[in-house]
Amino acid sequence: MEGTSKLQEVEKPKPYKVNRYEPKPESALDDAIPEYMNLFGMVFSMCGLMLKIKWCSWCAIFCALISFAHSRSSEDNKQVWSSFMLSISSVVMTYLQNPAPLITPW
Repeated sequence: MEGTSKLQEVEKPKPYKVNRYEPKPESALDDAIPEYMNLFGMVFSMCGLMLKIKWCSWCAIFCALISFAHSRSSEDNKQVWSSFMLSISSVVMTYLQNPAPLITPW
């Protein structure tokens, strides 16, 4: 009987206990790579669609893939998927308008 009363005393919350602040480690900080790659992918997609530049469209797919690979599973993936679909449509539209192979700019 005496053992269970001690256990109940230990489990009670202690309002006088102070928890010390511990900063997050550097690795736990928010990673901005998926957001930047998503933005770059959309910019490259728009450049590919509007200016009919094929390498911009391919860069958009590359950026969308990087953004998808670095995104967390807890985040909403609608924006990543829309960027990915925009980049694919950019490649398809540039090749439908001009089916010639990609000419490198250098």
